[in-house]
Amino acid sequence: MKLIQTSFKLIVTVALVALAAGCASTPNKVNLLVASGFKIIVPKNATQEAKLQTLPPGKVSQVQKNGKTYYVYPDAAHNQAYVGGLQEYNYYKVLRSRQTMANENLEEANENMPISSDINWSSDSDWGGNGW
Repeated sequence: MKLIQTSFKLIVTVALVALAAGCASTPNKVNLLVASGFKIIVPKNATQEAKLQTLPPGKVSQVQKNGKTYYVYPDAAHNQAYVGGLQEYNYYKVLRSRQTMANENLEEANENMPISSDINWSSDSDWGGNGW
């Protein structure tokens, strides 16, 4: 019985760690940027490509151009950037905050989830019989 509970805990923990790692990854950040209305911009010349390379990777930077403020997330590996204005950036922050809260709630739920010891693992009747 203890072996089954330990195995179940291990499987759940591995699954949650994988989920959390996936949620914190760069592709997820890109998805949030796109959902917020950021546009994909591809540099058109060497000067723009050089500017893209100077932006700090993995974070949204504030950039001034022609008196306007833009928020830029560089993706140098794909030679592109995600660009939005103040409205898109504010919406991105809201979505990021909601996702962070959801991840924290998931972690908290997992920590507080009791492992039931009253299940009779040897009986098919608890699972509807015939396997499942």
